[in-house]
Amino acid sequence: MKRRIHKAYDTYKGLVIIGLIGIPIGAVVGLIDTVFGRILLKITDFRNQYPLYLIPFLALAGIAIVFCNMKFGGKSSGGMNLIFAVGHGEEEEIPFRLIPFIISGTWLTHLFGGSAGREGVAVQIGAAFSHWVGSRLPIKDKSNIFLVTGMAAGFAGLFETPVAAVFFSMEVLVAGNLEYQALLPAVTAAFTASTVSKLLGLEKFTFALTADLDFHAGMILKLVALGVIFGMLGGAFSWILKWTKALLSEKLKNPLLRVAVTGVILSILLLLAHKGRYSGLGTNLIGNSFHGEQVFPYDWLLKFLFTVITLSAGFQGGEVTPLFAIGSSLGVMLAGVFQLPVEVAAALGYVSMFGSATNTFFAPVFIGGEVFGYDYIPYFFLVCAVGYVFNMDKSIYTLQKKQYK
Repeated sequence: MKRRIHKAYDTYKGLVIIGLIGIPIGAVVGLIDTVFGRILLKITDFRNQYPLYLIPFLALAGIAIVFCNMKFGGKSSGGMNLIFAVGHGEEEEIPFRLIPFIISGTWLTHLFGGSAGREGVAVQIGAAFSHWVGSRLPIKDKSNIFLVTGMAAGFAGLFETPVAAVFFSMEVLVAGNLEYQALLPAVTAAFTASTVSKLLGLEKFTFALTADLDFHAGMILKLVALGVIFGMLGGAFSWILKWTKALLSEKLKNPLLRVAVTGVILSILLLLAHKGRYSGLGTNLIGNSFHGEQVFPYDWLLKFLFTVITLSAGFQGGEVTPLFAIGSSLGVMLAGVFQLPVEVAAALGYVSMFGSATNTFFAPVFIGGEVFGYDYIPYFFLVCAVGYVFNMDKSIYTLQKKQYK
């Protein structure tokens, strides 16, 4: 009996210690996220003021990014693939230099007009720092615990959606499996990182939905149809991204030549397409979708294509914010077809495109609650569930494993 008591005591003592360690990890990651995020927003504003002077030099920025990664990056140039490899036990170390390399590369991509996101950067920042901390602590089976903890902190610090961040970090490494052993430190790190970035003034996107909806049979059919559309589109995005990367790697084997040629083409097309409307994160399209401003019928498609080409060429950044933009702008177009309030259709696209492209389920549902209001959770739940089923089991994270029972 005494042995059981001591064993339980040691178990809970270990859990408490790991949970407490998540607090300083979250604080540091939240601080780094804030610096990264605030400078990125200033870079975006600066590029939007002078697109004709900056976007033409996208190829040169790409050459600088790829050259530095090839010359000095080492394993850190693996990016999200390295994070997943560590999570699956295929690699043991995440070089600390990954943090400055991924941050500076993303800043350059955005400054000169590449269409990319930011969440991949935040997740890598958190994973690299937390894994480094964990490697120096005498804790059993610590690798994945600290990896997931850092991913949660990185996501939460940037988007200030800690609940979604916890679920995202727990479910993204292996689809169909949740890393519950990391739950407590992921929670403490995510909420700490979100609080720190908020206190330091990092901008968060929120939009309170106010439409009065009834959850009746007709509405359920509409949600199912939207889930099918966004699910298949998210799966298509993941598949086309992988296919385009392979195609460009085959046709232009030299990474420097690849990013240079593609960068020149991107510069020309981005300037021709409304002078940089599809450059950067896509927050302009998100804002337009929810505030009644101009959204063109082809906005979602061009953002889709420019993001795929930018990331396939070798530029740095994430995919999630562009996915938010693609989903919300397509939602605006589908609102009339399904006779839904525009902001509701845009919100459904926002969350379900994210879920279907990352092959995650709980994270998009809760990001919907944290961004648009928890009253609409049933709607987000249904459209994300259908999207999860119809995304063809694809993911933007090529090393994501599947475990369905």
